[in-house]
Order: sequence, then C-alpha cells, then structure tokens
Amino acid sequence: MTQIIPTAEPFFLPSPSSSRTGCLLIHGFTAAPKEMSWMGEYLNQQGYSCLGIRLTGHATKPEDMIRSRWTDWTASVEDGFHLLSGSVDHIYLVGLSMGGVLSLLMSTRINVKGVVAMSTPYRLPVDYPAWMFRFASYFMPYLQKANEPPGSSWFDKDAFREQVSYPQNPVRSIGELSKLLAAMRAALPEVRVPVQLIHSKDDRYVPPENMENIYAALTVEDKTKLYITGSGHIVTRDAARHQVFKSASDFIHRLEKS
Repeated sequence: MTQIIPTAEPFFLPSPSSSRTGCLLIHGFTAAPKEMSWMGEYLNQQGYSCLGIRLTGHATKPEDMIRSRWTDWTASVEDGFHLLSGSVDHIYLVGLSMGGVLSLLMSTRINVKGVVAMSTPYRLPVDYPAWMFRFASYFMPYLQKANEPPGSSWFDKDAFREQVSYPQNPVRSIGELSKLLAAMRAALPEVRVPVQLIHSKDDRYVPPENMENIYAALTVEDKTKLYITGSGHIVTRDAARHQVFKSASDFIHRLEKS
C-alpha cells in the first residue's frame, strides 16, 4: 500500500518543445501537488517543463506533517530545484499560499529567474509566538480550518470536491508556519528577481491585504500585483483559475523574451 493519497502524487511534465525553461510548482499548507496540477498542465502547454513537488509531511496523513519542520519544507523546494535543474536552464518558482511564502524565501537562496506567488500570507491572523503553538499542540492537536462549512468559500464546487487537503490544521505545524513566515518577512527586502503577486479579493482564508504588505516589503524594481475576483483562496483550482494561469504565463513569457 502506498503512503501518498491517490491523485495527490508529485508530477513532472517535460517541455513539449525545445524550451529550456522550467516551473517549480509548490502547493500550500496541509495540501498536495494536485492543487497545482492544472496550472502545471497549462504552463506545460505553453512550452515549459513543470515539476509539482510534494512538501514533506503532506498528502499522506496529518501525523506526518506534525513531525515536519519548516526547514523540511524549504529542503523540499531545494530538492525540487536540483531535480528540475537537470532538464532546464532557467527556473521560475510558482507557489500557492504557503507555497508562495516558500517561493519568495527560497528565491533568495537558490538561483531562479522569477517568482509567481499566489494567495500568499504575510503573517498569521493570530500571530502568537511559535512556542505557544507548540505548547498548545500537546492539549489540542488540531484546529478547525474555518468557521464555516467546508467548501462554502469556493466558487467552483466541483473543483472543491476533488481537492486533496488535510481536513484540519495541525497546531504544531501552525507554529512551524509562523517561523517560516518570519523567515520570509526578513528575506523580502533581499529578493532580487522579478515577482508577480496574485490574490483574490474574495479570499476569506488569507485576506487580500496580505498581498499589499508583501508588495510594500519587496524592494525589487520589477514587481507586479494582480487582484482577481470570483475565486476563493485556492486560485489554482477555483473558478477564475484560467485568468491566473494566463497572467503567470504572460509574466514568464515577458521575462524569457527580455
């Protein structure tokens, strides 16, 4: 029996052309490569090699995530970067939510050409010190994701039913996310590659003002932001996804032609 949840496996889509450009796609907190698969297929159709990685502790069982640390997640991105480097010359980091956090942070540590960060948090809504989450996790291992029925914030209900994600947030892992966010905030002024930020105005999980905070902290000259509507937090799967895909593709195409 395999450990990975069916349909949640990592994926690699080699370029259908002679292009030597690749996209490293990074999913979000508690989620799986599947939430990046449609975007990977779209970018692959534009001629890019696409690797959708699985972050440590994800897409198996929540206990695996609890044992993971934020440095395991950065190592997953670094592993993916080196794997993809064997097939391409230029790599773009494309991340959703925590994947966007990882993309921005890791762009200061590995040699990439640009970043697309979608639905990316700047800090936690309740930003307690990480040790408090660790302490609380001994008494309350999991937290409900939202104070609303599952899927209520999605515009595409069929897409929601196919989403693969742990049903609750491991409290210990929220503390690790807090540490990762602190590392990202410290790194934002050091980002030296072009960045495109995408966020839905209808995101109730990570409010849109998070994008404004990230944008303001970036000192790189080539930075853009795009607001969309008609989508919840998972913009790569929800109803406005094709607008997101095209915007990211146009961003990469512009940089490849420059």
